[in-house]
Amino acid sequence: MSGPAYRDGDGPQGGEDLPRVPSQRDQSGTPREPATPPAEPVRPPAHPTPPPPSAPTPTSPPSAPPPTPQPRLPRYDHGTLKSLLGAWALAVCSHDESLAVEVHLTDCASCADEALRLRDAVGLLHREESLDLDPLLRARVLEGCLGRRPARIPVPEWAAPYDAEAARLDALLRDLGDSYWHEPVELRWYDGAPVTRKVTIGQVIAHLTTVDGLVAVALGLPGADRGGALALPSDPVGRTEALWTAQRADGGSGGATGAELRDAWRGQSHTLLRTVSFAGSGAAEIGVDYGAFALPMRDAFVDRAFECWIHAWDIAEAVAYPYDAPAPRNLKRMIDLAARMLPAALAERRRGGLADSVARLTEAGAPGRSLLLEIEGAGGGEWYLPLDSPGALASHDHTVAHVALDGVEFCQLAAGHLEPERIAFGQQGDRDAIRDVLFATASLSRL
Repeated sequence: MSGPAYRDGDGPQGGEDLPRVPSQRDQSGTPREPATPPAEPVRPPAHPTPPPPSAPTPTSPPSAPPPTPQPRLPRYDHGTLKSLLGAWALAVCSHDESLAVEVHLTDCASCADEALRLRDAVGLLHREESLDLDPLLRARVLEGCLGRRPARIPVPEWAAPYDAEAARLDALLRDLGDSYWHEPVELRWYDGAPVTRKVTIGQVIAHLTTVDGLVAVALGLPGADRGGALALPSDPVGRTEALWTAQRADGGSGGATGAELRDAWRGQSHTLLRTVSFAGSGAAEIGVDYGAFALPMRDAFVDRAFECWIHAWDIAEAVAYPYDAPAPRNLKRMIDLAARMLPAALAERRRGGLADSVARLTEAGAPGRSLLLEIEGAGGGEWYLPLDSPGALASHDHTVAHVALDGVEFCQLAAGHLEPERIAFGQQGDRDAIRDVLFATASLSRL
């Protein structure tokens, strides 16, 4: 628009139409568009001039990304959302359903209370898993590895129970840490009556180490017949008492920390396993002297596995730590060893005048009265035991009694942890013979 804008009443007179400012309104209140002057014709210049150099075009800032559209929740009525609470508590709703339920729970108090009750109920349906590592994990990993690639020098089959139980006890000690080594443990055995003794975890491990030393002595390992500078007797109880006496004189554990006691026991167990693995099949028949009796090496390793499990159970019970029974194949070896030792234990009780049943004179190798020992559960089986003489031949045809026990409870009886009068068992036949076998089983226990 050329020329100035005039106010009302100013400027040229006459009926000329004067331009208005854009904000001016007519009497009807409707804004009027400003008048546009006619465009003047554009004339080309007489002498064209070169255009000025173009300035660089400034780069415009990048535009912001468009906002992400929010998902639109499906519309559910209150009844539908309430019916979804059970599926939501079980975490089986779809994403949209879960989101809709959770939004609804912030507004509906009754549904929120119901959702909490359902969540608590779902928690009861799931068994709580322990955060502790499975004690059998190492054994399973080794079994899987050896199944894929057998070891060049495998551990003998009769030494496998000791290998497994030592690994489980080592895992238990690792989980407990050094702060538990002075915790009290109650050792129990049966010597005509229940016997208990209070010791510490450190003393239990020292006891295992020194009795394992009897196997090391039989294998000819250096220093196995001594506890440091202390000469040790040749029977398990004497060795243990001598070592504990020396430890009490030195302040409880002979000055050794829990880690040192564990390393000494674990190092010796590894040495025993490595030695019999390299020795070959001839090592199975080497005799191990226990003072009052002797066992071949193959049975001595099963005996050490049994004591390792029982004392690990004692430690776990003292600190409220879950501890399972051995694997069935290892448990069966332990039960078999106890069953084979029972005829000699029966004869010992008979010589001491402690037997209730009347024996019959039977020559060695001849058939005599027998008892069927039936072990139920994991590691179970059947064993026929001669009642009159350890050398007599036990058979089904001469069976006069039948007793049935749980496998783990039978081992607990053999360890002196259960009393013969209080163990649960099934029986048939000569009750005096059954009573003699139960008491003979308890007499197998020792410190």
